[in-house]
Amino acid sequence: MADYILAIDQGTTSSRAIIFDKKGSIIATGQKEHEQILPKAGWVEHDAAEIWRNVQEVIGLALSRADLTRHDIAAVGITNQRETAVVWDKKTGKPAYNAIVWQDTRTQDIVDRLAADGGVERFKPVVGLPLATYFSGTKIAWILENVDGAREKAEAGDLIFGTTDSWVLWNLTGGADGGVHVTDVTNASRTMFMDLETLEWRDDILEAFGVPRSMMPEIRSSSEVYGAAEDSSLLRETPIAGILGDQQAATFGQAAFQTGESKNTYGTGCFLIFNTGEEIVHSKNGLLTTVGYKLGDGPTHYALEGSIAVTGSLIQWLRDQLGIISSAPEVEELADKVDDNGGVYIVPAFSGLFAPYWRPDARGAIVGLTRYANKNHIARAALEAVAFQTRDVLDAVNADAGVDLTELKVDGGMVANDALMQFQADVLGVPVVRPVVAETTALGAAYAAGLAVGFWNGLDDLSANWQEDKRWEPSMEAGERDRQLRLWRKAVTKSMDWVDEDVK
Repeated sequence: MADYILAIDQGTTSSRAIIFDKKGSIIATGQKEHEQILPKAGWVEHDAAEIWRNVQEVIGLALSRADLTRHDIAAVGITNQRETAVVWDKKTGKPAYNAIVWQDTRTQDIVDRLAADGGVERFKPVVGLPLATYFSGTKIAWILENVDGAREKAEAGDLIFGTTDSWVLWNLTGGADGGVHVTDVTNASRTMFMDLETLEWRDDILEAFGVPRSMMPEIRSSSEVYGAAEDSSLLRETPIAGILGDQQAATFGQAAFQTGESKNTYGTGCFLIFNTGEEIVHSKNGLLTTVGYKLGDGPTHYALEGSIAVTGSLIQWLRDQLGIISSAPEVEELADKVDDNGGVYIVPAFSGLFAPYWRPDARGAIVGLTRYANKNHIARAALEAVAFQTRDVLDAVNADAGVDLTELKVDGGMVANDALMQFQADVLGVPVVRPVVAETTALGAAYAAGLAVGFWNGLDDLSANWQEDKRWEPSMEAGERDRQLRLWRKAVTKSMDWVDEDVK
């Protein structure tokens, strides 16, 4: 049998291909960033065609760096930025419009229109999500309402939709020449269209959004063979056998399979997932109810999620928009030059506030500025904003779960930042634990694919692979923690009520 699994990680800022061995260790990686298209304030787009070209390139990079061929790969798993919506012509393979990214807020008018009949929680008992610009549904509706000819082509059955997992899978399995149009339950649960109990599209909700059912991919489990790579691919005939949305994939890669287990991923945004097992738990504290995973014909596992829109992208903003740093690691160097934040707090509500506040009227704010403050304080405040937002979400998780978490497993690119992880432990008041393999998003997709083809025998094999790399214990005094949280929460209130009729 082939000795490796390849995972495609189609993320918000880049696409990667990572090859894993049976122990879950990384053998080789290929990575390439794609353009962040920002046409207007609040608009965030990607070129789906560029993403597909990059995916093909990074597959080649990973294989060449590992000196492997398709014969060495047992299966391919896909993980992806979840709510980002791609609508394309199934006959030509050309996107009808740029992919509208999960961070995009242009659809607030559609949200308001739908919420006029039943409020923002109109569909939440069925789909687990409030009406918000975050999810795919309003993005599809916007394309159909605003792109010339899109509505007519969709109703004729020519346009189809997918999150980027579906886009990559469709192209990888043949595209316009027989490509497989499928998504998995985790991604489907982020559209606002899937019934959490039946795992099927709801015709009444699709109708309310004005989206033809013919556009929607088939919903399948997270771990099964969906198809094989087409003949022209470097992975020709290799089975594509796992799909998990990025945050569910990271949870799976952290081996958080059981009820009560959790993880927090620090990427473009920050996402804390708490496994509720086979029970659907509806949050009373601003969290989302979502599908955690489903393996083949096995039971569906659900989760509560706290979604934070801006964490790693705040550091990217310091680099690309403000020019304070020239590379992401420099933010830690600047932050280390000062003992504290100098009274500066950054609330990065670039796309409004997500969990647990859900305030689309919020916008980013830097507060507490004096002449004493400098770029070092701003860098430190940016890192601390990540930890403060995570504390807000963890408080909501504890309230919903009825039992406090005793430690937090972490992963993602920002966990390499020791200063941030120590501050995170201090603000939470519980240990923060990083695994040996921090690329748990890609690892989770690899695990799902490997289970489907017998590369791993079961969840016990995956749990045995998990190893602790580093642990940060809280060291901040309780009084100082309380003071910092009080000031943070005051800063959050200053970001609210900004957007009104003539301010977007």
